[in-house]
Amino acid sequence: MARWRCGLGAGLLTRGRRPLPLSCPAAPTAVLLLASASPARRRLLEQAAIPHGVRVSGVDEEAIQHPDPEQLVQRLARAKAQAVLGTLGAEGAGPDASPWTAVLGCDSVLAFAGEVFGKPRDAAEATQRWRRLAGAWGALHTGHCLLDPAGGAVRLATVTTRVQFAPLSAAEIDAYVATGEPLQCAGGFALEGRGGSLVERIDGCYSNVIGLSLPLLRRWLAIPSPDGYQQNSDSWG
Repeated sequence: MARWRCGLGAGLLTRGRRPLPLSCPAAPTAVLLLASASPARRRLLEQAAIPHGVRVSGVDEEAIQHPDPEQLVQRLARAKAQAVLGTLGAEGAGPDASPWTAVLGCDSVLAFAGEVFGKPRDAAEATQRWRRLAGAWGALHTGHCLLDPAGGAVRLATVTTRVQFAPLSAAEIDAYVATGEPLQCAGGFALEGRGGSLVERIDGCYSNVIGLSLPLLRRWLAIPSPDGYQQNSDSWG
């Protein structure tokens, strides 16, 4: 398993020793199957022009626990990807008769002061969290799991981005929680939404905070990048 810090670049998803390109001009019919109901993750793939389909995993996230948030998000991501992989037919064909080249599962949590914050259960919990987060730093961990339907190979990685939240008054916190946005997001904020104005600084991968690391995915899927890659070791396992 690999832990990533984001950079720009490109790489190869391999099955055995052969490159397995997913989304690039040379392989326009290849399809990534996203095991997630997250609109934010779908938008990231659309904006990056990565051909994909969506299938919700139905995994009970509360049933999967681990004291280490980096390991927790990997376990959740893998459970989602494996659940969706299990729904594919013998040939793994998508609705357009193109084979699913890979299945991607993701999950995110915010680690803060030794605690793990997923989606708040209700407005009261969101308000309580924000009173603690205001003016402080947290670590947003996103686990990524990429499964090869044909060969059964697995790639796992956690990408971590540090986030500094703005100092906020009680009235500002109440107003943000009243929008309902915090209840839909890991950590209780949406960087791409109204919550973006409540973030002072980000140290690391921007898209990771939204739901998945595009630089990591670009490397895994062999999508060309004009700037080259900054990489850590990774492997099928």
